[in-house]
Amino acid sequence: MQIPIVTYRIQFTPSFGFAQACAIAPYLAELGISNLYASPILTPRKGSTHGYDTVNPNEINPELGGKEKFLELIEELKQLNIGWVQDIVPNHMAFDSQNHMLVDVLENGFDSQYRDYFDIDWYHHYAENQGKVLAPFLGKFCGDCLESGELQLQYEENGLTINYYSLKFPIRIESYSQVFIYDLGRLRDKLGRDHPHFMKLLSVLYMLKYIPSGEEGRERYDQIIIIKRMLWELWNESSDVREFIEENIRIFNGEPGNPESFNHLENLLAEQFFRLAYWKVGNEELNYRRFFTVNDLISLKVEDEQVFDTTHACILKLVQEEIVSGLRIDHIDGLYDPAQYLNRLREQAPEAYLVVEKILEPQEELPINWPIQGTTGYDFLNQVNGIFCQQSTVQEFDAIYHRFLGRKVSCEELIDQNKRLIISKHLAGDIDNLAHQLKKISGRYRYASDFTMYGLKAALVEILALFPVYRTYISSAGASKADREYIQQVMTQAKQNIPNFLNELSFIEKFLILDIDEHLSQEDQEQWLRFLMRLQQFTGPLMAKGVEDTVLYVYNRLISLNEVGSHPTHFGISLDDFHNFNHQRFSQWPHAMNATSTHDTKRGEDMRARINVLSEIPQEWENNLKQWREINAPHKETLGGRDMPTPNDEYFFYQSLIGAFPFKDEEYPGFVERIQQYIIKAIREAKVHTAWIKPDTAYESAFTNFADRVLKDPENNPFLQAFRPFQRKIQFYGILNSLSQTLLKVTAPGLPDIYQGTELWDLSMVDPDNRRPVDFEIRQEYLQDIKAKAAENISDLIAELLKSPEDGRIKLFLTYQLLQARRQNLDVFQRGAYVKLTFAGSLKSHIVAFARELGEKKIVAIAPRFLTSLVKEGEYPLGEQVWQETRIVPPAGSSGIWHDAITGQQVQGEDTLWVREILQKFPVALLINQPESSTQENA
Repeated sequence: MQIPIVTYRIQFTPSFGFAQACAIAPYLAELGISNLYASPILTPRKGSTHGYDTVNPNEINPELGGKEKFLELIEELKQLNIGWVQDIVPNHMAFDSQNHMLVDVLENGFDSQYRDYFDIDWYHHYAENQGKVLAPFLGKFCGDCLESGELQLQYEENGLTINYYSLKFPIRIESYSQVFIYDLGRLRDKLGRDHPHFMKLLSVLYMLKYIPSGEEGRERYDQIIIIKRMLWELWNESSDVREFIEENIRIFNGEPGNPESFNHLENLLAEQFFRLAYWKVGNEELNYRRFFTVNDLISLKVEDEQVFDTTHACILKLVQEEIVSGLRIDHIDGLYDPAQYLNRLREQAPEAYLVVEKILEPQEELPINWPIQGTTGYDFLNQVNGIFCQQSTVQEFDAIYHRFLGRKVSCEELIDQNKRLIISKHLAGDIDNLAHQLKKISGRYRYASDFTMYGLKAALVEILALFPVYRTYISSAGASKADREYIQQVMTQAKQNIPNFLNELSFIEKFLILDIDEHLSQEDQEQWLRFLMRLQQFTGPLMAKGVEDTVLYVYNRLISLNEVGSHPTHFGISLDDFHNFNHQRFSQWPHAMNATSTHDTKRGEDMRARINVLSEIPQEWENNLKQWREINAPHKETLGGRDMPTPNDEYFFYQSLIGAFPFKDEEYPGFVERIQQYIIKAIREAKVHTAWIKPDTAYESAFTNFADRVLKDPENNPFLQAFRPFQRKIQFYGILNSLSQTLLKVTAPGLPDIYQGTELWDLSMVDPDNRRPVDFEIRQEYLQDIKAKAAENISDLIAELLKSPEDGRIKLFLTYQLLQARRQNLDVFQRGAYVKLTFAGSLKSHIVAFARELGEKKIVAIAPRFLTSLVKEGEYPLGEQVWQETRIVPPAGSSGIWHDAITGQQVQGEDTLWVREILQKFPVALLINQPESSTQENA
């Protein structure tokens, strides 16, 4: 297995494909990257900017350059000794006419060779969905779309389709007769019964009467091909036949204003294997599983071995050919049986580096029996972010937040309220499906036969709302101790919350802990297990939508802590917790990813690093808040007695400005536009005053207008004159936090993952802002300059970088130096133990330090934090005047000579490492111990 040294995430798009990646490959190699970590590259919908909406899992995306350009890129990377880690999407595909497997299902229904590929309930409890796939994509009620002429029948080479703007739905072959036999006498009278073209059309109509089905699947497909080919030949050979078909299509498409004229099309729609519906119907009557609440991403039944083999054939071939050396599994929690999937994948790719996108709640552990190398790094992100939040100020921050809002806010209550909101508005259909499945089972169980749908659904809602983690992993193999504890916690609380449904809760509890009665038939036991496995697939979407995509935009006490996989009630973490996390990571998942930014993070790593500084200076933060609110009060709009934006949104706005405010003046105009776009997304996600489903344009306009007013005319702006001095201060200390964070990411157990472009400052906001094009030319230019100057005089280079940190070269320099040190000491970083070091001195709480050890090799990482109380703005935490008597006890058995891999300086210290001597030239340090034998040889 090739364990990456460091990965570099690339977001491929139609405008940044394989050719563009080929151009930057030498730069990545020079930086020290071992593996390009690619966003999905299998064919998605045309124009996709992210690749998670696959339509063809067995083709490399032509818009990125296709297989040819992909192999050219791979060859270039091989020459540079760069491997490839590929992001794959096993859970879902696009619900789109470009998805030929799904189109086959929509056209052939039960007779489709792909009918069991997608997670569709063909026997849904609503009669109108039975034998059909709900297609909830209409902008208004289906009848309204029909009579307004928005649904259009069309004929092309591939056959008849019903079109709704750009969406195309195939007409089942059996329904062609309705269109082609309508008023057939008109064509017969024109051509004559014996005309070859008329006879050919009659042959087609005869064949349509006897379409094979069921076990004659191959014959069915053959006959469909023949029919479509004959029709297309007629269309091209006979203008009379073409005019006849066109006239029939015109008649079927009806005349707006004449409701009766749409009867033909309505009857045709009724026969199809899909049910077109208003998009909101998807939230309540859905009969297929989606990705979260996204109607146009339909889930796969990848637990089926044939589905697995078909959808993984291309990617596994690349693995077997050693083109791809690692896989990142998207949304592992969406799968029916994650462990089964991973075991199957491991069997097919025994030497591949495997990581999963898994969000772990605080104190939650990754299942140790999964055959993987770990997670994609959200767990590390929240740990390293948390140690830069000053925990001791939590009560002050609570008070500041509540005073600004004029009320108290409970995060736990918000989580509960918003999970219930998502259940009622966005996942109602999914919960309804689960309740019907449960009702069906309970009816066959003597002690539960009297349970009503109402009672079962109430119990299910309570359980789902209380779930403390994304999901459990109970299967036919049993339940882990942790999963049983989660279930017990949920059930205990649920029984307290809704005691009137105690019987229903106790019944469901038996399912959740697999307490299956022995007298149940094998079929009943399998149904029982299926319900449990299905239930586990929906706790994740609820947590994601209720907390990650809602509460994290509502509870704004300190928004740097509102990150994927975080719990915003946790105001930072202790150093002991950070060390314990790293100890466990080293012992269990030493090759997991260490991420600080991803395509899904709520804000860039350096934006978070800035906002964390506020936790150190709560009083100064509040004083500025009061001043800004007073200055900006006239810029608010009032509607219906409320000021817009509300205090909570205004509080969010100021933190966002502090975090994302650009270093360079030339970026300011674009920044104002970006912050306005961010505002719309943030408040829609919050679902308090507006939402994606029902936007409140008045509130949205008021907020974006407010932003425009308070940010315009930067030269003569009272708010900016008051804001900028404080923002510049936070910016400076944020730089120091960022440097420390970078050091910790590269040196802690796990492997560092660099999100595209973040080797310079990353002040991006949530997607799509964080997927903007990256200026690789300036990065290449900077790196060349840094290497040349470092070779000439590294001390002068460092002094230069410290004078102008705004351009980001200081972060690039640090990243480069750390990656070189990691390569040179790879065995220590990949296999070396993690050792918490002992501190002494009055400032020991301001230092994060640990050692990595392997045999005689010892490396010490030293990163300062909480620096607002130690140095003035513009001054670096260097030398004796800052660190005084603060010292570190080096690892046992160390020699007295250490080499700083960042600055090149030597440090003496056999029994004691003085921070004042280590941090003389640069704000962080990476000390590599020189064994006595090597120092004597050098001497």
